[in-house]
Amino acid sequence: MSAVSPVLDRLDKNLDQSLERLFGLLRIKSISTDPAYAADCRKAAEWLVAELELIGFDASVRDTPGHPMVVAHHDGPAGSPHVLFYGHYDVQPVDPIELWESDPFAPAVKEVGPDHKVIVGRGSADDKGQLMTFVEACRAWKQVHGNLPCRITILFEGEEESGSPSLKPFLEANAGELKADFALVCDTGMWDRDTPSICVGLRGLVGEEITVKAADRDLHSGLYGGAAANPIRILARVLADIHDKDGHITIPGFYDGVEETPSQILKSWETLGETAETFLGPVGLSIPSGEKGRSVLELTWARPTAEFNGIIGGYTGKGFKTVIAAEASAKVSFRLVHKQDPKKIRAAFQKFVKERIPADCSVEFHPHGGSPAIQLSYDSPFLAKAKNALSDEWPKPAVTTGSGGSIPVVGDFQTYLGMESLLVGFGLDDDRIHSPNEKYELSSFHKGQRSWARILDALTR
Repeated sequence: MSAVSPVLDRLDKNLDQSLERLFGLLRIKSISTDPAYAADCRKAAEWLVAELELIGFDASVRDTPGHPMVVAHHDGPAGSPHVLFYGHYDVQPVDPIELWESDPFAPAVKEVGPDHKVIVGRGSADDKGQLMTFVEACRAWKQVHGNLPCRITILFEGEEESGSPSLKPFLEANAGELKADFALVCDTGMWDRDTPSICVGLRGLVGEEITVKAADRDLHSGLYGGAAANPIRILARVLADIHDKDGHITIPGFYDGVEETPSQILKSWETLGETAETFLGPVGLSIPSGEKGRSVLELTWARPTAEFNGIIGGYTGKGFKTVIAAEASAKVSFRLVHKQDPKKIRAAFQKFVKERIPADCSVEFHPHGGSPAIQLSYDSPFLAKAKNALSDEWPKPAVTTGSGGSIPVVGDFQTYLGMESLLVGFGLDDDRIHSPNEKYELSSFHKGQRSWARILDALTR
């Protein structure tokens, strides 16, 4: 019998007790963005330390200028890998409270259909239910074997929902203690209720606000129209030039560092059955607007973008005013992939814009953040082992996916600790995180525990 089999049996037997422990954590109102709940955030950190100490971790509450961190360590067999597991114990505010069907801090199991139960309550999916799947897997390992299969460090943050202001300084100050072979991040989701996934790519981001200025004041369009430069027209031309008719981005050097997705990965995405109609239909669209000849999943998971997020200029109030504005501005964001360099993208964009500004006009730039993409190697041995372990647990084989957005902590781990991250989570798109009536599938909580037990076992072989 394999080492993991009795651990899985113990997790099955412990499910009711593990639910009660999760409910204890969910009852704590650890809302990080509201100073009124600072004591609750500390209470949640202390609760986690106590639970980890019961398992045998050397755990402690670490103060920061904001809410505390939880750091815990447990030794493993000689020669085994060292992993850092990350989660966050803080939660979003519950407003509007009147839309909740029950008290957000009175967790319960609710039956929503035949053989379909969910855990309801704030933080059930984001991220207390997720992080407790890992804690319970460690507990069962210790109960069965008296030890853990590998060396484990745990980092639980209390400010993820409020921008993580203390995280980077904490990582930098404690890099020697926290650095491991790789990180495990459980703040992501599954493809569907039966199909687990591992996220291998997170797009980076460059944000830029540009302001085009012309005359020294707004002008009467009858007196000056046709002769005076119009910043709105200049801005519109600049923005229109960024894409060609096939959806390619025309900024010179923009695609430097962009790699093609391996054909076997593209084929695996095709099996997921996502089409332009199924992806865009729910929002009232049907035709992809990005690069021609690429699927919607490739466009959102593995290709870079240039999007316009806001345009301001001239008179925008009610009625009509025939004015030529003195200035016009736009907010532009670029999602980056693979090895694109945010600094080079910003510089190339600014040069592209400046070349299109008339000599008697000017442009100003206001940067709004920049971060590189995160890409895990598709042939990483850690990825292959985790994927096989997940496939053994769930009804359908695990798939490797990408994310159109970003998870900042993954970039921070790479920057400050020099570590890649394995992103495995058990949330679903309909878990209503950040919204009233948040829920977490009971199957996600139960099979998530079993999944982590399998992954820990697989990583040590």
